[in-house]
Amino acid sequence: MIGSTGIGKTEIARRLAALANAPFIKVEASKFTEVGYVGRDVESIVRDLMDTAVAMVEREKYDEVMELAEHLANERIIDILFPDDHKDDAKKSSELRERHKRTRSRIRKKLELGEFEEKLIEIEVSDEPSIGMQVFGPMGMEDIGMNIKDMISSSLPKNKRSKKMTVMEAREVLTENEASKLIDQDEVVRLAKERTENNGIVFLDELDIVAKRSENVGADVSREGVQRDLLPLIEGCTVSTKYGMIRTDHVLFIASGAFHLAKPSDLIPELQGRLPIRVELSALTPADFKRILTEPDASLTEQYKALLATEGVHVEFTEDSLERLAELSWHVNENTENIGARRLHTVMERLMDEISFNAGEAINGEKVDTLQIDAQYVDTHLKELATNQDLSRYIL
Repeated sequence: MIGSTGIGKTEIARRLAALANAPFIKVEASKFTEVGYVGRDVESIVRDLMDTAVAMVEREKYDEVMELAEHLANERIIDILFPDDHKDDAKKSSELRERHKRTRSRIRKKLELGEFEEKLIEIEVSDEPSIGMQVFGPMGMEDIGMNIKDMISSSLPKNKRSKKMTVMEAREVLTENEASKLIDQDEVVRLAKERTENNGIVFLDELDIVAKRSENVGADVSREGVQRDLLPLIEGCTVSTKYGMIRTDHVLFIASGAFHLAKPSDLIPELQGRLPIRVELSALTPADFKRILTEPDASLTEQYKALLATEGVHVEFTEDSLERLAELSWHVNENTENIGARRLHTVMERLMDEISFNAGEAINGEKVDTLQIDAQYVDTHLKELATNQDLSRYIL
């Protein structure tokens, strides 16, 4: 994917991953170095992707067992609030058992109604064993050092200690505890491995930075060396992770870059062949900026409306104000530096600066409850800055 910054390359890949419910990881190619040199090894990309997949599957499994986990957590809270001193007494009369059951039922009802939320109770929590040493792996293999540390910490016994907290806080701790017991970690790893190998998406940003420039002579450990290390990963190889061996044959690699100083043909020929589909993204137009301001679910205008609503200020953006904002953002990009849709953040922040600072307070003796932003309001606050290139370089 070839296109200048802020044009939406990463967002396209991220949305694709969300639609496919696929593990997704974004990495900057410029952060990696050739094997044997100080820096990150390219194989850590696959390890990070697998970690992302495990976290994704765990979240799904947590959602599946959350209802049961909350029920079990509430039962444990009831045990603390109303302990059964004769739980294992075989001689306990049926009348006593029935009375105990009725009492628990009443407490459960009150607990569901939230009557005990602020009551202090004492629960047992597990402490993670601390390792008072730093474990180092071989150079470029920092993940191995982390894995050794994980193995040592998991083999040490976990200390339990009593801690006082409110019922509301205890419910969260106990629910998480119960949910982790209900989840089969082996199943999580199996599903995560399957997803990584078949649906995983790796977004390699800044690939143009590791392209060899024509003025450089000889191999560069942070450029050509990285490209050669990426080759087997993209073509298909087996990478060792703490969850086992992961094959990359069916992992989708999407590379991107602005390619201002370098060209795709500056990449080594073997890598060019591994990335056969090339697309060039068009520069954003004022119409695109307007769509970005209005169409997404959590657009910038919606965010500012929600933010100022917390201060009791109702904000409305008119159609002409959105068009003016889009035009000014495009204009600043053209005259200073083109940072794509990111320009909307700086322009919107400057536009809403005054009202955000004074929200909830009286302005000129009057408290503002409703604010309508039209083209005139935009021009008043931004036109001078947008036309003054020296100022816009620093402020917008």
